[in-house]
Parts: sequence; structure tokens; C-alpha cells
Amino acid sequence: MGKALSSDSVFMRRAISLAMRGVGHTRPNPAVGAVIVKGGRIIGEGWHRKAGGDHAEVAAIKSALKHSNVQTLKHSTIYVTLEPCSKPGRVGACTDAIIAAGISKVVYAVPDPNPKNRGKAKRALAKAGVKCERFKGDKEILDAADDLICDFRKHVLTGIPYVTVKIAMSLDGKICDDSGNAKWISSAGSRSLTGGALRQIHDAIMVGAETVRKDNPSLLSHGKRNDDLVRVIISKSGKLPGNAQVFTDGAPNKTLVFDDAKKALVELGKMGLTSVICEGGLVLARSLAEQGLVDQWLTVLAPVVIGSRPIGKALRGKTNSDESCMACGDSFVVVDFKGKTCSRA
Repeated sequence: MGKALSSDSVFMRRAISLAMRGVGHTRPNPAVGAVIVKGGRIIGEGWHRKAGGDHAEVAAIKSALKHSNVQTLKHSTIYVTLEPCSKPGRVGACTDAIIAAGISKVVYAVPDPNPKNRGKAKRALAKAGVKCERFKGDKEILDAADDLICDFRKHVLTGIPYVTVKIAMSLDGKICDDSGNAKWISSAGSRSLTGGALRQIHDAIMVGAETVRKDNPSLLSHGKRNDDLVRVIISKSGKLPGNAQVFTDGAPNKTLVFDDAKKALVELGKMGLTSVICEGGLVLARSLAEQGLVDQWLTVLAPVVIGSRPIGKALRGKTNSDESCMACGDSFVVVDFKGKTCSRA
């Protein structure tokens, strides 16, 4: 049996689970969750849903006042995954909302990654007599809260999005057969996992021109829709089939074309996008890596030997490794290039 969690850990873990609901939809803001506790029970919950909408703290305050039988939030504590903002932006400062609500204590998991703002919340709250302290629970919870803002941190500090490259590869090191056909090396299960979960939590998906020409993908999220996902194509010539799905499927998702990957990331950063999943082609993946633009590399290693055969006739085996088997026999290998891995991928 694992060790019992403290009440602080239980409340912060709940705040993290709430924050995850906003991942992939809050750009250029981070995904944040908050819970308000009074008398040992949660009386309000909230998360940031979209830029321009209520921040997590305000959403939790509104929830507490609307749904709980309390007239005041005095003697309550708010648990937040990220240090509250202390200056107004598109909406008011969260520290002002916390003070106005009469909340007595703030516990946050991760400091603001912007050096200009870090620590300001505690000072602003202290002036109003509100206690503010960093969560001191177990490392697993702190790491989970930190993962929530890996893309936001990269964007704040560099101006460009956090980049994850995903490639499916056979056991003999191929990402396609000799005819250039890449459908399908990985299993249906792992394609559903990566095409669903990953596309739901990223701001943009990037592929090369050849992927569009040969595979004609929709680049949309499988299963649950993500209308906020931007489709990005890198094409030096700009010559792409006008009837490609990305241009004709009528989806609300934008499709942008750039002639250079680095230029694309700079422009996406200016647009406020904070995370990109690159799924298209070894040439593009290598280009990003060689320019030092990859933060994380995700390889889906399939139990397949292609050799000189067409993919449809490739030798397919089964893995006996329960630890590495993530989806229908495929193994997922995650390699970090820029410090701490963002384990959401």
C-alpha cells in the first residue's frame, strides 16, 4: 500500500485534475485549476477554460458562492496549481479577487515562470492579511503541477512554443517502406492514443508537405474534437494539392502554410500558441532537431520488421514486455532534449 496523502495533497491533486480539463484550450495562458476548502471540505472548484474567460481562482470563487451554503469565504483556503496572477490583463488580477472574496489562505504549487511576476502574489496578498505559501506536499504532485505549464513556461521565456516530435518506427529503423508508404507502421490502438490524446492537448499540429501530398491526413483530433487545434504545414515551394483534406474538410480548425519550420514557430509564438506536436515526416523532424527546436521526442516503436516489403506485408510480432507495451504491442519511447520532460506527452 502507498502512503496516505495529506489533506493538502488531496486538495492539490484535485486542483491538478481540474486544470487538465483546460489543457490545449487556454493559449496564451497556462492551464490552471483551483479548489476552495472550508471546514475540511471542498466548497468550490474551478479551472481556466479559455483566454479571456475567468481564471481558475475566480471560477472557484464563483462556484463556492453559488453552490455552497456559505455567505462568506472567510476562514477558507484556496489551493491553486500556479501562483495567482497579481496584475490585470484581459481580466482582473486573481489576487484582487481572492482578497475581495475574503479568502484567508492561498496554497499554490508552482511559482510564476515569468521572473517579472514571480513572488508578487505573496507580497500583494500579505498586504491584505492573506497568508500565501507554496505547497509542500510530495514530489509527484509538484511534478504533475509543473508539467501543466511546461509549454507556457517555454513560451514565456523564449517566445516560441514547446515542441514535441512524434514518429512511428519499425524495429529495423524504418518510418516508411521503400515506396514511401507510411500507413500503418504503428497499431490502431497507439494511433488512436496519439491522434486523440496528443492532438487534444496541443495548440498546433505540424507536418511537412510530403505528408499532405502522400497521406492526405485531416490532422484533426481523433475521437473528442479539438476545434482549437491549428494545422500547420511546412512547404518550401508552397505547392500543395488544393483538394487536400486540410483545406477542404470544412472543419473550424485553421490551416496555416509556412516555408520554414523555425519561421513557423516564431510566428506561432507571436500568435500566442504555446505547444506544437510535429507528426509529419523524418525530414521535418530532423530539421527541427538540428536547429535545436525540439523539446521532446516521442518514438512509437512498433513490433514490425519492414525490410524491402510493402508495409502491408511487413512481419508483425508481439512484445512480451508489459512495462513498455503501451498500446496493442507498440512501445513508447520519450526522450527529453531541454531539461525536464513534460510527461503529459
